[in-house]
Amino acid sequence: MKLMNYLNLNIHPVQLSFFKDRTHEFEEIYHAHQGMELLVVHEGNGLAVIDQQLVELAPGSVFCFRPFQLHRLRIYNLPQDRYVRSMFVLEPAVLEAALTTHPSLREFYRKLWKDPLAPQAFRCSSLPALASMFRLYAPRIEAGAERGTERLLEEQLLFLTAFVHQLRADAEQEQARSQLPALPQALPNKSSLTAERMLAWIEEHYREPFKLSELAQAVHLTPNHVSAAFRQAIGSSITEYLTARRIRQACWLLRTTDMSVQEIGESVGLGNFSYFCQLFKKHVGLTPYKFKFL
Repeated sequence: MKLMNYLNLNIHPVQLSFFKDRTHEFEEIYHAHQGMELLVVHEGNGLAVIDQQLVELAPGSVFCFRPFQLHRLRIYNLPQDRYVRSMFVLEPAVLEAALTTHPSLREFYRKLWKDPLAPQAFRCSSLPALASMFRLYAPRIEAGAERGTERLLEEQLLFLTAFVHQLRADAEQEQARSQLPALPQALPNKSSLTAERMLAWIEEHYREPFKLSELAQAVHLTPNHVSAAFRQAIGSSITEYLTARRIRQACWLLRTTDMSVQEIGESVGLGNFSYFCQLFKKHVGLTPYKFKFL
């Protein structure tokens, strides 16, 4: 897992990136962010792994990842096909405060932020219209940066308010059409369904010593087959995912509890204290102690 260098949210609470071409620099990694991430796909096709669900990724897909939520993107057929995205990372409380005068929109946003049952993947009604809105606001934000951090934040929050407003309209339109939750259905093939069962099992047992044989038995596959099936569907090994899940939980506990570093290591299935600290620094870039008090 990587925190993607967004620890500077402590200095400025909003980071916006418009129309970033990641075709030649994209990495398939499990990662989480200090803040909330809103991701818009302009070009590219693939798969998003969000907790224990696999969701199709395509032009017009919009994803909302909560703070410290583990996720991974797979983009198909790179570099022959392009991957272009816009990404907005923010401290969610800052936007919540800006939405005080818009109570219904604030409630929609709070669900995106905090409700574990709220949709996290959407399909925008018109990608060209959304891109036009981005192009309208981007120069305003750039001009705001030249006038100081306070003006910059004001322009960024005005944009995010408009974006969340559009996101709500798309979600309501989709619900009205289908009379079902706006979250796209998991990919309906056998490989994906098996992978989701494995993800669910890991979620239930990641705090315990891992035994491949137990996972294989739970999903009715041989140990060799279960490893191959996981890699084929997700694009990583089981060990990579398990490590990322444990480190993500450790990050959350370090920031939200008074547990000691040793207690946190034990609680996420990494009882060897020195190994836990070594693994945490490798994946996060900081020791658990530095991360806790940053």
